[in-house]
Amino acid sequence: MTPADSTHPTGPPRDYFATTRWTVVLAAGSRSTPNANVALEELCRTYWYPLYAYVRRHGHSKEDAEDLTQSFFARFLQKNYLEKLQADHGKFRAFLLASLKHFLANEWDRARRQKRGGGVPLLSLDWQGADTRYQIDPADHLSPDKIYDRAWAVTLLERVIARLRKENAADGKTALFERLKPFLMLGRSDIPYAQAAAGLAMTEGAARVAVHRLRRRYRELLREEIGQTLSDPAQVDEEMRALFSAFAG
Repeated sequence: MTPADSTHPTGPPRDYFATTRWTVVLAAGSRSTPNANVALEELCRTYWYPLYAYVRRHGHSKEDAEDLTQSFFARFLQKNYLEKLQADHGKFRAFLLASLKHFLANEWDRARRQKRGGGVPLLSLDWQGADTRYQIDPADHLSPDKIYDRAWAVTLLERVIARLRKENAADGKTALFERLKPFLMLGRSDIPYAQAAAGLAMTEGAARVAVHRLRRRYRELLREEIGQTLSDPAQVDEEMRALFSAFAG
């Protein structure tokens, strides 16, 4: 699964990076603020599954992986991890995995002697759905780090599709979106425009325009979503290439 035509959209760049969630967290530094804490918790709640997949790939059982992941987040959010941020931690993806590795190597033995979460409110996570997802798409030949990158990329794409679906539903275009959604992952030459047009009772020309608009908005949302996990907008293209390379091999 790879996105088609993930090039930079034409037109002036949008100023959506100034207030992204990860930028808010980084800006707080050692001075933890309510806004930064909320942004950090939201990012953790969004991108927890790749960590679960990483722990499972290390050979832990479903139950132990749940305990490890939840205990990690309890300590991650309880202890001021913002104090550990450095200027080079510009990618939330890398920072989160590095923090998990540190936890697994140095803190898990101590944390497991306490009640799960140590009395700290836990993130509400879909453990049943996580295990089902992990079992459906195993990649036994991949390392834990590669599993993490692939799961992160899939999660990101799922968020983009969900946002795009919501936008189209708000515009009364749910049927149009569901019919054209599969074409987001195809190259231009592979899109059966005549078939799409017939299914939507429109001309082939109109179908081409509709697909073009949907793909353009998809690219915009994709860049926005990636931008929310970076501190530097110049890293977006690099991060896109890194994430989509996770689907190879």
